[in-house]
Amino acid sequence: MSTNSDVPARSGEALLRILVFTLILSVMNGSMFNVALPTISEDFRLSPAQVSWIVTGYLIVYAVGAVMFGKLTEKYAPKNLLTFGLLVLSAGSVVGLISSTYGMIIVARICQAVGASVIPALALIIPIRYFAPEQRGRALGTTSVGIALGTALGPIIAGFVTAFLDWKMLFVVPLLSLITIPFYRKHLLGEPSEPDRQIDFTGGVLLAGTVASLLLALTNKQLGCAGISVALLVLFILRIRRAAEPFISPSLFRNRLYSANLTAAFFIMAISMGLPFLLPQLLSQVYDFSPAVIGLVMLPSALVTALLGRTGGRLADSKGHAFLLYAASALLITGFVGLSSAAGSSSIWVAFFLIFGVLGQSYMQIALSAAVSRTLQPSQVGVGMGLLSMSNFIAAASATAVLGSMLGPDRPAMKLNPISLGGESTMYSNILIVLAIAALGFALLYRVSFMRRVRASNRTVD
Repeated sequence: MSTNSDVPARSGEALLRILVFTLILSVMNGSMFNVALPTISEDFRLSPAQVSWIVTGYLIVYAVGAVMFGKLTEKYAPKNLLTFGLLVLSAGSVVGLISSTYGMIIVARICQAVGASVIPALALIIPIRYFAPEQRGRALGTTSVGIALGTALGPIIAGFVTAFLDWKMLFVVPLLSLITIPFYRKHLLGEPSEPDRQIDFTGGVLLAGTVASLLLALTNKQLGCAGISVALLVLFILRIRRAAEPFISPSLFRNRLYSANLTAAFFIMAISMGLPFLLPQLLSQVYDFSPAVIGLVMLPSALVTALLGRTGGRLADSKGHAFLLYAASALLITGFVGLSSAAGSSSIWVAFFLIFGVLGQSYMQIALSAAVSRTLQPSQVGVGMGLLSMSNFIAAASATAVLGSMLGPDRPAMKLNPISLGGESTMYSNILIVLAIAALGFALLYRVSFMRRVRASNRTVD
């Protein structure tokens, strides 16, 4: 792979514009079917557990595929990998459109996930390989625009399609990604970073099994799957220690700054993922809003985040990722506290405070992605950023499992937030306050612990 200085600036900028469009489609494809699950359940006469595999299966394959494609960029040309992924995504969409059984729907979603998982891998790799370190924040901020818009448009479009058309028409959206292939093939470099490297597929399969069984354990609360995940993890660790060219080099985890930032990313993403899970639940259960109306309430936060995403990236470049991380923490805490206080009141206040939370979540992802990227050697970028993407998925599944268990039928009698309205919204208000405290605790911990490691590393270099 050529260095940043060899890459024409116009290629990087062009790739960012195409990537934003692709991310919008990818994020929409991942979230739209959540809205359609009740309708699909009725059409095929499925139980909630059965129909949930449309989402669960997609999530598992998507998470595993992100790190797999990240690793494969070391040996194969990124433009060929992306072409393959988008073609598989489109093939899955066609299968979904012509499907007549629930089994075909599952096959279609798995095919979609296999193809779409190339997108998060490249979304983190492109800003690193095509932009200098002092410009990566802006590039990562630009990609956050696509994520924000996809998050906003997904539920709204799904709500209207489900209400006025056939839910199978949701499979049409990913087909639009086909128009991006010629542009990617023009601007993406053709050479892999290490074409002679051998891929340790045995290690890759063990890692995939570890992650898949872990996600199954989290989403379905199955202890057996958790045990399988632990066993496969042990085998994976043994494999990477003994293989001549391991799927993930143990030296990556001996990089203390990388490991520290990856750990930080996992915990703060688990905290911030409380928003996209809790808010639809709150608006549905307490406000009795339809999916389309829920999307409209969440739309302003996504639009503001899309408008200000690049600003966050510029702050990371000019003032450092630590500054952006603290700003993101402040926004998150403001959002959590505001939503806790507004829960049950006018949905306008909910929409207003959600802006702070979603913007904080986006800035946090930019800050941590920039921090992780600076700790990686060029040969480690593919798998290192792939692991970050996979960690985000595991964090989201962990947050969903924990928060879902807290949303039981019993209503708490005590209010943790004295200015909240109480009543049916008390449970949500309490959880949001706990998340605010957790976000504050993380920011303090990062300040005391992780930044100390950065300063120690700088002294070593000096």
